[in-house]
Amino acid sequence: MSNPQTPAVAASVVVKVGPEALLAEIQAGTHTYFVDEPVAVGGQDRGPTPYDLLLSALGACTAITLRIYATQKKWPLEGIEVHLRHQRVHRLDCDKCESAGEMLEEVQKELVLHGPLTAEQRQRLHTISEKCPVQKTLTSGTLRVVTKLLE
Repeated sequence: MSNPQTPAVAASVVVKVGPEALLAEIQAGTHTYFVDEPVAVGGQDRGPTPYDLLLSALGACTAITLRIYATQKKWPLEGIEVHLRHQRVHRLDCDKCESAGEMLEEVQKELVLHGPLTAEQRQRLHTISEKCPVQKTLTSGTLRVVTKLLE
């Protein structure tokens, strides 16, 4: 029988925040790292923000996907840079355009592909960059977060 204070399924990521600071300690498998907020919003700026991590996950997945694809094709892709920004923009075309302040979350992703690639290879890699698993998850419209309160 499981302990009622222990989740039924082992967590792959555990996040802990203390009683005062905004600093979050994250345990992901065997890796420990910290996430924080900037000083201007009450944090200590001792780590990336949660949105930095979200963008990092998307950028890393994009770059890894491109590396795997180019390697399989034996293309001369020498390096990949993915530059990302998150912003909220006013919706231009939406169901609730009459509602004041309707905002849309937007991530801008820019690719820098290093190496003597042809124009066709560069265009194909651009297309492949939008098929990374993290981007598919974020844009699927079917992502659901189920929250349970444990004692």
